[in-house]
Amino acid sequence: MRAIDIIMKKREAGELNEAEISFLINGYVDGSIPEYQVSAFLMAVFFQGMTARETSVLTNKMIESGSVIDLSGLDAYRAGALVDKHSTGGVGDKVSLILAPMVAAAGAQVPMMSGRGLGHTGGTLDKLESIPGYSTALDPRRFAEIIASCGFAMTGQSKDIVPADKKLYALRDVTATVESVPLITASILSKKFAEGAQHLVFDVKYGAGAFMKTDADARILAESLVRTGQELGRGVTAVITNMDVPLGSMVGNFLEVEESIACLENRDWNCDIVGGVPKVTGRSGDLMEVTITLSAWMLVVSGIAADFAEALDRSLSVLADGSARGKFWENVALQGGDRGAAEKLVGVRDGLTVRDISAPATGFLSRMNAYKVGSASVILGAGRNVASDDVLPDVGIEVLHKPGEKVDAGQPLLRLFAREESALDRAEEYLADALDISEDPPRIPDIIHSVVQ
Repeated sequence: MRAIDIIMKKREAGELNEAEISFLINGYVDGSIPEYQVSAFLMAVFFQGMTARETSVLTNKMIESGSVIDLSGLDAYRAGALVDKHSTGGVGDKVSLILAPMVAAAGAQVPMMSGRGLGHTGGTLDKLESIPGYSTALDPRRFAEIIASCGFAMTGQSKDIVPADKKLYALRDVTATVESVPLITASILSKKFAEGAQHLVFDVKYGAGAFMKTDADARILAESLVRTGQELGRGVTAVITNMDVPLGSMVGNFLEVEESIACLENRDWNCDIVGGVPKVTGRSGDLMEVTITLSAWMLVVSGIAADFAEALDRSLSVLADGSARGKFWENVALQGGDRGAAEKLVGVRDGLTVRDISAPATGFLSRMNAYKVGSASVILGAGRNVASDDVLPDVGIEVLHKPGEKVDAGQPLLRLFAREESALDRAEEYLADALDISEDPPRIPDIIHSVVQ
């Protein structure tokens, strides 16, 4: 078997078999197939695509390239109730911090392997590590112990997990093949299944602050994820959500922890069930509408709830009775976090400089560009431009008003927190064209666009 023959077959839109895909992936990982040939293969896939069967085989071969976390000793594993959630990335997206304890309190177990922020999107690990003492560096044994104890654990990707993905992703990044849907699908699913999850729910975002800019593109990815998951015999559901506007009211590491705590304490939101789906209002309404919806689907795909209605009831119940909040703090303690120190930091802005971005005119806030807000938070120090950058735990942006709201000239719309005035100057300049005011109320899309099963 030769790599060039495999490249030519895919270039001509042929369907690769398992042996061919295995040969290519194993050869790339062990160094016997050079980068220039794998680059040619990636470009062929970019233009010709892959069938669901090819994508599922590629996913499996990537999983087999490294270690797989063994969670077979957990009760949830035997019950088929190990379930995780993956977001395709957004601004102010602290859903995992609220959702994982909710789903654990409702009876499932959540092995959550998350990433760090890069570019305009924040990272779950950075947010968690803004809690004093919290450690996301868990070895597989400790990861399983914490899941067994409190129902969920949060860790980073080990160097031994899916090494093929690390090499392929780096190569895709420099060969203009990142946007290939089959390659994205295999990358995401291989990491998630290697971490021990049996079922997955995806939050596939579209809009100004998302990787996918249109709902049509988001649906293509969502359908690929679900179809490939089904090929692999796993329960997978995708929820397509809007990311034109930052999610929730806080953007920044500990700022997002603060909002998550408030949501778990049933503050700043109110939920009604309308037509069988949650409609959430309040300061954190959009955040909680996404969180509750994803939580419910996780309970459905893992078999904890018989249907979406029962899953919604369970999700809201664990919030109302405080058990989700209890799971959150239990996990903080198990992962080395200091609850007392964290609670003392809530609302504290000592040592920070503050500046408001105000409405230039009276009218309706009609646009708030999520990409711009996320990038401004990076300028303030809350994120990274390159992977080696440090992040600051306390800086960021508070969203005081959302599109659709009536505002007066001079009314603060965004509040910026930084450690230096110069960072505020740069962020304010960057945000100059991020907000629009209109005379008429704008049309605001629903935060939940659709569900793919």
